[in-house]
Amino acid sequence: MGYRKIIHLLFVFLLFFLQLLSGCRFGNKLSETDSPQYGFVPSLDSIISIDPYKVCASVDSMLSHTTDSNFYYRLLVLKAKSKLFLAEIDSSSLLLHEAEAYCLRNEKEPATRFLCADVYNMWGNIYGRRAVYDSAVWAFREAYRYGSEGGASEALLNICVNLADAYVRRGRFDLSSYWYNYSLSIADSLHFPSVKRFPIYYGLAQVNMELRDFNTCDYYYGLASKFYEEMQPYEKHIYLNNRGNSYYFRQDYEEALKYFRKSLALTTAYPEMEFERNLTMVNLGEVFLLLNQTDSASYYLHRCHRFFSSVGNASALYYIDTQLIELALKEGDMEQAKRLLRKTDNTAHIEPNMIRIRNRYLEHYFEAVGDYRNAYRYQDLNWKMDDSIRNERVKMRAAEIALRYRRDSTLMQQELFIEQKENQVLVLHQWLWGIISTILVVSAVAAVTVTIHRRKREKEIWGLQTAITSLRLKNIRNRISPHFIFNVLNREVNLHRKEEDSENLLELTKLLRRNLELTDKMAVSLADELDFVRTYVRLESKSLGEEFEFQLQMAEDIRQEQVMVPSMLLQIPVENAIKHALRLKEGKRLLRIVIGHDSNDVIITVCDNGGGYRQKSVNHGTGTGMKVITQTIQLLNFYNVRPIVMRISNVPVDEDGTVGCQVHFTIPFNYSYILKN
Repeated sequence: MGYRKIIHLLFVFLLFFLQLLSGCRFGNKLSETDSPQYGFVPSLDSIISIDPYKVCASVDSMLSHTTDSNFYYRLLVLKAKSKLFLAEIDSSSLLLHEAEAYCLRNEKEPATRFLCADVYNMWGNIYGRRAVYDSAVWAFREAYRYGSEGGASEALLNICVNLADAYVRRGRFDLSSYWYNYSLSIADSLHFPSVKRFPIYYGLAQVNMELRDFNTCDYYYGLASKFYEEMQPYEKHIYLNNRGNSYYFRQDYEEALKYFRKSLALTTAYPEMEFERNLTMVNLGEVFLLLNQTDSASYYLHRCHRFFSSVGNASALYYIDTQLIELALKEGDMEQAKRLLRKTDNTAHIEPNMIRIRNRYLEHYFEAVGDYRNAYRYQDLNWKMDDSIRNERVKMRAAEIALRYRRDSTLMQQELFIEQKENQVLVLHQWLWGIISTILVVSAVAAVTVTIHRRKREKEIWGLQTAITSLRLKNIRNRISPHFIFNVLNREVNLHRKEEDSENLLELTKLLRRNLELTDKMAVSLADELDFVRTYVRLESKSLGEEFEFQLQMAEDIRQEQVMVPSMLLQIPVENAIKHALRLKEGKRLLRIVIGHDSNDVIITVCDNGGGYRQKSVNHGTGTGMKVITQTIQLLNFYNVRPIVMRISNVPVDEDGTVGCQVHFTIPFNYSYILKN
């Protein structure tokens, strides 16, 4: 079996075990959100609070192209969320109605149940914006029912936090504490870092604020504040607004004012956070009212009253009207206070804190008008609410203890189960890594063997090529045109029989001697090559007649003895020019050699006016000489960084447009002619 087949089998074997390893690690069934197209949703969801307009535009561009119904309605939910951030609650509701109808038609399909969880989670947020907290609790519970079927996940964690917050608004602090702590248990099971838990921290801080346990409240706010810079803008608003409220309930109004002002600056920097900005104005209005700065209080309360009237938030309007009652009392406008008292007697959907604050201001009002019976009645209502809150604190403590016990028991069972599975996976990994290590070692040995074998073959090939090239050079040099030698000798013997007339015989003898001397050399000096060429041209000029002209142009600063060129680099192009271009040409015959240089190279051109190179000419020769030059240059270039470059082209020579063949060489100054291993 050849080494190529061995490598192929090893590669297939390695792929098989890598797939086996991947199956062990990722063998669980993928959820519908693992489809590539769903990757757009998390990336867009992460920038909703920063640029909801961009999210809406991106969703609109994708809606017209998607063919997946589930993905289409997931995009609608994403757009509904963006609209909610833009305080366009009616538009958000319309989109959710469409998505909810699709969910109810297909709720038995596993993939659709993930979408159902998102839809009802969004309904809970919309009900929360409208202060309809009973409906918000129902919606979040529906979202939890659908979302819990997929096990613990980040989406389920978000639903539980929203449900806990809705229970805070309903005054059910025991249940809100339960769901916040349950959210912490989900975060533990998912191994979430602390940086992802700050919504739970400031949620628990708010619960303890409502229960007036300010030490525990500050503890949780301290945990959340460590991650303020990592919060999204709307999360920063929640943190600043709720922390300001914690100081408000402690009657530290100056400190509360600092946080509310930070919240206003934050929401002003994001124009789309209109709801959050107006909610902050409500709190600012009350703090200024309590600080007896009635002008500032009136400014903020009237501004936010217009906004919450447009969105129909009953809880916020109830709260603002309560402040306006107190503002009227401080300004001595009893008629305005009476008119406001006639509004909003229904407190079914109002937060307990709002009712307590209104009762306090009603107590002030009836004291001001001398109606002490009603003043005492509202004071008594607040005492009962405080007792209720204290009872809720006891319930919450009991719920926390029960939850902690269940949580600890569950965690213990999970740890035992995880430990068993980890041991099984460890054994499997040991076997797999052992097999993979063996495969890698065998592959490495095979690769080294193949590399050594390949390099040995390459070395043999290059050795053969070098030998062949050397033999070709010797062959060409040893047979420098036998016909030429015979013709010259015959002519000179017949025409110059006297000793003093035998100059050409002496030149021919010199030429043959120099040819023998240069046979074994890979490179010669430019001076030796030119001397050889001059001798050859002088011998041939007798047969070319008086109209033959030889020109040699060379830059004065070129040192011929120090410049090295490949042997026969000029002789072969000169011989080709005379034999194949000039010998049969009528009229003026020109042969020109030009030698120059630039900063890095010697530049040599050999040019004639014999009509140019023609492939199909009857006098084009065999091309053996130029092959020798080409192969020599290729062999030498293999051992040099900068190569010798040869170009052959037809160029105009005379002013009358006569065409000639030009051979152009570019030779680097530092070119090496040593054939290294």
